[in-house]
Amino acid sequence: MTIADSMWHANQDLAIACLYTPFVQGLADGSLAKAKFAYYVGQDAFFLTGFARAYSIAAAKSADLSGFEVFHCLASGVLEELRLHRKYALEWGVDLQQIEPGAATRRYTDFLLATAWSQDIGMTAVAMAPCMRLYLFLGKELAKAGIPDHSYADWIRTYSSEGFTDLTLQLENLIERYANPIPTAYSSYRYAMLCECDFFQAAWDVENG
Repeated sequence: MTIADSMWHANQDLAIACLYTPFVQGLADGSLAKAKFAYYVGQDAFFLTGFARAYSIAAAKSADLSGFEVFHCLASGVLEELRLHRKYALEWGVDLQQIEPGAATRRYTDFLLATAWSQDIGMTAVAMAPCMRLYLFLGKELAKAGIPDHSYADWIRTYSSEGFTDLTLQLENLIERYANPIPTAYSSYRYAMLCECDFFQAAWDVENG
């Protein structure tokens, strides 16, 4: 078993918890209130900007050209996600320039950027991998019966796609190359998973408006 697989399997409880949050289940059947998704889009856009910055910091710290190229490729993948969020923002009237990060968003983003600045690139890959692996898991689970025909179909389509699978595997390959399976790495991975759970819960807790 790879280091990344070991970390993912050690956190299956949190992955399942995220899958069965009311927010994700609302994405699955299309019943999620638009106000909750609009809030999520704005918060996730803020988060993804920080996510791209963390990739760029790791790229700058990479001692070899291969790592430098992969981290930049992953940052480009995040920019593609942000394009999807801009489409959502237009549809639901969200001004991405006026987003104020909520507590859960800020906590998660600060954690990733602090890790990218203060730790080696292996630890940065570890801290960032849960987001990718979890979203791939959620996308695949929600797409098992086929892509639904409702407002959140594009979300499910994006995160169940082969392109997103490839990006996830690229990041996890960096863990194998640069990270060590030490307790601190496992605790960092779990903290990121807990941040994911809090992120979905914060979006669900928003009033429908």
